[in-house]
Amino acid sequence: MKKIALSLALTALLAACASQPKTDGAATTQTPAPVTDGASTTGSTTGGTQGNDLAQKGYNPLTDPNNVLSTRRVYFDFDSFVVKSEYTPMLEAHSKYLLDNQSAKVIVQGHTDARGTAEYNLALGQKRADAVKKNLNAYGVQDAQIETVSFGKEKPLELGDTEEAWARNRRAEIVYQGEQQ
Repeated sequence: MKKIALSLALTALLAACASQPKTDGAATTQTPAPVTDGASTTGSTTGGTQGNDLAQKGYNPLTDPNNVLSTRRVYFDFDSFVVKSEYTPMLEAHSKYLLDNQSAKVIVQGHTDARGTAEYNLALGQKRADAVKKNLNAYGVQDAQIETVSFGKEKPLELGDTEEAWARNRRAEIVYQGEQQ
């Protein structure tokens, strides 16, 4: 519990210290891109007035590969459920989207690698899902919009007994209501 509290405190401190670059004396509104598994994640979460126009034309920021909202995975170190600071921009963007879309709901799915017992991995997967939920809560998202579930080691992204495969399987995934994953 102390690790989660420390992680949340550090995340809040980092967010408070963040600065925006300025051009010609006016602040810009760029969303920083987190480190992920190679997908581009630049772009704003809603796009302001333009975002409303795009929504009317069928644009969905959740599926746009150039939008941070299309990034849904948080990876964890071995035997850990601490959310790393590199995922802060992504979790902030998802929080903003959920706050702007009160009817939207997510399921945070916790996963582990193949090592360990089924019981241990289910518990660790749940802790990972809960850690992501607590981060979303810290940005103001209400519990009613977030469900958590653990799959333990039952739904690996990658099969194999290598560190690379295990690292890809140690994750939590954000799945929006109505999506299959």
